[in-house]
Amino acid sequence: MKSSGIKLTAGQIVLRFLVILLFVVMLVGALYPMLWVAVSGFKSTTELLISPFKLPAEWSLKNYLGVWKIGISRFFLNSVFITVASSLLVAAVSALAAFPLSRYRFRSRRFWFLFLLCGLMLAPQVSLISNYKILQALHLYDSYLGLILVYTAFRVPYTMFLMWSYFMTVPKDIEEAACIDGCTSFMIFWRILVPISKPIMATGILLTARYVWNDFLFSLIYTESAALKTIPYGLNSLKGESGTDWGQLMAGMAISSIPIIILFICTQKYFVRGLTVGAVKG
Repeated sequence: MKSSGIKLTAGQIVLRFLVILLFVVMLVGALYPMLWVAVSGFKSTTELLISPFKLPAEWSLKNYLGVWKIGISRFFLNSVFITVASSLLVAAVSALAAFPLSRYRFRSRRFWFLFLLCGLMLAPQVSLISNYKILQALHLYDSYLGLILVYTAFRVPYTMFLMWSYFMTVPKDIEEAACIDGCTSFMIFWRILVPISKPIMATGILLTARYVWNDFLFSLIYTESAALKTIPYGLNSLKGESGTDWGQLMAGMAISSIPIIILFICTQKYFVRGLTVGAVKG
């Protein structure tokens, strides 16, 4: 049976091979550091320093169990709670702000849009002292709520802009048809725009979660109690002045990377669609 496929020229074959090779190199470059950290967690400090690139002589969960028992579990659970709460709050506030700015015309529309975008120009390090005083005045210093509100304030501008861009691509014919059927503005937002905006919302949630999960500065400045510290602070506390158990530190780093990896795997379809939305429009 003869094949009906299109024959490739020698140049096309070489080009395809080079593209595949490039993707393989990029894949190895992305996966190797994570695999190295995970495997290093099975080694003792001595073995890790002597032979850092070899497989463990004995595969033991001692480091993983030890680092979990000495307190990393508390920091891990704090990070999970703060990250989930901050990501959901950012998505909700950003969607509620992007909806009227993208679908309605009112006198102060441009002002509020530029006002929110100004948050993109403010570096978090610049506002540490002012935010510290504000949290103390509101009696929110050293609390979950204070930390969540700070993260929300810094992530809303970018996430709002993403959702505003997405909402602008939705045809207004959908809203007009919904209005004819008797839908209110909130019903249009909740029953129409929110369901079709899952890709951009997933993108915003993922980017916010990655930012909050990896942040060390805000957890250090705006919380005082060790019971409220997050996973970056917990990993930093594993480094002692007299010495560091690098095996346990690697195990802690491997544990801390699991939630973000799982979140990306679960939302990668929406993430890719959210980043490419509007790329081929008009």
